[in-house]
Amino acid sequence: MSTFAGTVEHYRRYRPGIPADVADVLAAAVPKRRLRRLLDLGTGTGLVVEALLPHFDDILAIDTDADMLAAAETALRPQVPSGTRMVLQRCAAEEFTPPDDWRADLVTICRAFHWLDQAGVLRRLDDQVAPEGAVAIFGDNSFWAAGSPWKSAIREVIQDFLGEERRAGAGVFRHHDRPYSEIMQESTFNDVQEIRVAVHRVWSAESILGYLYSTSFAAPHLFGDRLPEFEAAVHRTLARFSDDDTFDENNEFLIRIGRRSRQ
Repeated sequence: MSTFAGTVEHYRRYRPGIPADVADVLAAAVPKRRLRRLLDLGTGTGLVVEALLPHFDDILAIDTDADMLAAAETALRPQVPSGTRMVLQRCAAEEFTPPDDWRADLVTICRAFHWLDQAGVLRRLDDQVAPEGAVAIFGDNSFWAAGSPWKSAIREVIQDFLGEERRAGAGVFRHHDRPYSEIMQESTFNDVQEIRVAVHRVWSAESILGYLYSTSFAAPHLFGDRLPEFEAAVHRTLARFSDDDTFDENNEFLIRIGRRSRQ
């Protein structure tokens, strides 16, 4: 079973997209050309591709989850501008090989680097990125990271139902504490720039539950027949923090852009 089994519908609808300010930073990371190529690894339902459609002309996006790719195809195909090529491919980043003579100007990995063989993927990208190209690894903080009283309370509800350790589908999430920039600096893309972009969001109880059901740590199937009980507990908990069903979140995207060092 996929780590994200049963989450696709919620993922496409409730996962926050990529803000325009973040898309502008990514687009400005590589030179302007007549033909700009984007490779998006771990594309999921295509949120990064959606944000960057105006900026790139030739797009390859890969993921291992067929349901995620199907959702991306349905959502994105009508938005693809005339003259832009978009290919969605089912493949692992650790196994992907681009077409002959195809090199990316920008590679994006959003909210997915922790699932990958990080050093191995960066090694493979050396042959897949154009000479002046870049690799961007970025993401915002998940609800599991808390950061506000209401998010901390929701995390405690999840732990009451599923245990103290963060789940990852049927397993337990294991993650090192090394900064991604440090890992990038050990690769060919060792000239690393970090950029932070603040984002403010307003949630409702419905969108919070929808977001949680899009994650590997609170996917609906993990709760079994206790799912209605979990939903009731979330509503009760959130009611302590708002009288009008609005929940403010201050978050940020941390963007790490790696380029080859100039010798």
